[in-house]
This record gives sequence, C-alpha cells and structure tokens, in this order.
Amino acid sequence: MSRIGRKPITVPAGVTVGQNDRHITVTGPKGTLELELMPDLKLEQENGVLTLSRVVETPETQRTFGLMRTLIANMVSGVSEGFTRQLEINGVGFRAAVAGNMITFALGFSHPILFELPEGVEAKIERNLITVSGFDKQAVGQVAANIRALKKPEPYKGKGIKYVEERIRRKAGKTAAKG
Repeated sequence: MSRIGRKPITVPAGVTVGQNDRHITVTGPKGTLELELMPDLKLEQENGVLTLSRVVETPETQRTFGLMRTLIANMVSGVSEGFTRQLEINGVGFRAAVAGNMITFALGFSHPILFELPEGVEAKIERNLITVSGFDKQAVGQVAANIRALKKPEPYKGKGIKYVEERIRRKAGKTAAKG
C-alpha cells in the first residue's frame, strides 16, 4: 500500500488546478502543465488542498497511486517555483555558449556541437557551470541528461560533462614497466 499517494498536496497562492473528467491542468506564474489521470483514480480539491484517492482497488491502481500523486505534486511545484539542474564542464578547452535557444559546445571534437533547447527549458552558462531550468521536471531532467550524454566524464582524468553533485570514481592510470 502506497503511503506517498495518501499525502495531500497543498496548492500555493497563484496556482490554479482545473479538472475536466480525467484531464488535469495546472496553471501558475511559470506556465501551464497538463496530465491525464489514470483510470480508477479520483482527484479532489477543497480549500487549496488536493487529495488523490482510489475508486477501485486493483493491482494497477495500487501500482500507479503514488506515481500519479508525485506527478501532480511536481506539476504544482513546477508552475510555482520551477526546477533547476546544474552540470559542470571539465577539460582543457571545453566550452559552452548560449545563443537564444541553442547551446554551442566545444568538447574536443573536430567540430562544434549544436544543442537545441526545447520550449519551456532555458539554460545559463557561467564559466564551466551550465544551469538548466524550467517548469517541467521531466523536460529539465531529460535536457540535462542529453547534455551530459554529449561527452560523459571519463574515469582517468575526469574530463567531460557531469552533474554538479555527481562523484566520478577515478581509476589509476598505467604505470611504466620497470625492468
């Protein structure tokens, strides 16, 4: 039994939650997000508090109960506060620059890499830190993962793009043979 699904979601001021049958729309100062509620789940709103409940107890509703509550809570906090993810570029000559919705990377390849940001996601670059921000948690995380995949950190010198909180396990390099 999910304990996460039972927790109420408080809706901050300035955020409106609309529901049309199973279609949920959350609107706030940062933007609008939409979600289809799984069948046999019911969302109720009263006094600025959202509660999710199961209409029918099936294995499918037990599996998705906590997930749907978390997705709705992420939508509410996303349109009010937003989400950020930070990446760090390590390596001599590795650079990034933002121009509009395009990021240009110089990552040691023979050509620059152009990365297009999707709508609703923006990036700022300060020295070797890339800050990806937006109101959709899934989109922000996916963009950060795609940027990291351009040049994953290698285990010998740590060169590449990594998350700020990520720790790279370093390997010892070759040692010269004595003899």
